[in-house]
Amino acid sequence: MKPWKEITHYAGFDWAHDHHAIVIVDRAGLIVADFEIEHSAPGWQRWREQVAALGPGVAACVETSQGVVIEQLLESGVSLYPISPVSSKAYRERKAPSGNKTDHVDAWSLADALRVDGHGWKALAKEDPLVAELRLLCRDEVALIQERTDLVNQLQSALHEYYPAALEAFEDWTLPGAWAFVEAFPTPQALTAAGKRKWEKFLHSHKLVRPQTYAKRMEIFARASEFVSGEVLTRTKSRLALTRTRMLRVLQNQIEAYRAEIEKLFAQHPDHDLFGSLPGAGPKIAPRLLSEIGSDRERFDTNGLQRLAGTAPVSYQSGQIHKVYLRRHCNKSLRATVHLWANLTRQCSPWAALYYQALRARGKSHACALRSLGQRWLKILWKMWQTRRCYDPELHARNQLKHGSWVLKLQST
Repeated sequence: MKPWKEITHYAGFDWAHDHHAIVIVDRAGLIVADFEIEHSAPGWQRWREQVAALGPGVAACVETSQGVVIEQLLESGVSLYPISPVSSKAYRERKAPSGNKTDHVDAWSLADALRVDGHGWKALAKEDPLVAELRLLCRDEVALIQERTDLVNQLQSALHEYYPAALEAFEDWTLPGAWAFVEAFPTPQALTAAGKRKWEKFLHSHKLVRPQTYAKRMEIFARASEFVSGEVLTRTKSRLALTRTRMLRVLQNQIEAYRAEIEKLFAQHPDHDLFGSLPGAGPKIAPRLLSEIGSDRERFDTNGLQRLAGTAPVSYQSGQIHKVYLRRHCNKSLRATVHLWANLTRQCSPWAALYYQALRARGKSHACALRSLGQRWLKILWKMWQTRRCYDPELHARNQLKHGSWVLKLQST
């Protein structure tokens, strides 16, 4: 990454899956190169040759901040400046107000935007490989969990067609015990034929014997055959239900493997104890927070972190009109993680619970209250991150007292 004053050429990189359009301008804004490359080894070799011919002072602007394109650009030695799609559209409309849009125009507008405004942008630094791997694993784990949710919904839909007793007996269908029930008793007729002794054996073997649910489940099992579907529907949908349970087991095994690898990598990071000390974060949320925030402590200030996470609102003011909107252009993965984290802190942090309740009493929605709570937690997290100190509830209470936080007034009432 070179100082801005050493940059002599500015490249606009309009990327696609199979090819990339590139326009390079000099300090005067004149186009010195306009070409396309294939997304292949020869194509990237041509890009490196073009960059080498222009000297060491080449910077590139691209409409993404991760992926193989970013890796290739960083390896070519250029200073890299990512840009958001919204900003990219605005710069294109500035260069082509008629609405004309081509790959050439997109690349040219990015190159000229970098030349004119790039001095105020922050270049993308090479990322810690451990953080990069952890982030990708965490995001893929979330995707797999979403797939599991989809499969659970499909399983419940199949059971609704022919097996209402199963749906009534089990509330949480993400648990393997519920899947095992379908595998052991795939139809109401099979459940009735098994008898009470096998029901009890099943519940005991899968550790499902609870005082609050045992009697209810036994009563449901006893009347399972009172309302059943036709033979054809039962036979076909039971096959589908068994298929879903087997798919869920395979997927669950992969999720557990991901979880083990994430915990292994998280334990290797120097900030493991710092993020692990966050109230409510636990073994799942803490690695996600670390992977999205990273290790570069000069990357952003407190407000920058809050904007990245989407907790900071967007203001609109014109004359006498002043409105506040939800920030939609942010790191969606980090925003979802902060939302989950803020919700969990209500169970283990007294001040967080009081703050949330106060916002709800003022008429704020659940999501809005959690977003505001997340905004406060991110301020605390950023300070911890900068000082490399783990969370200390007593220190936080002293700081609240020192600065006269209004949360203290809630605690005293």
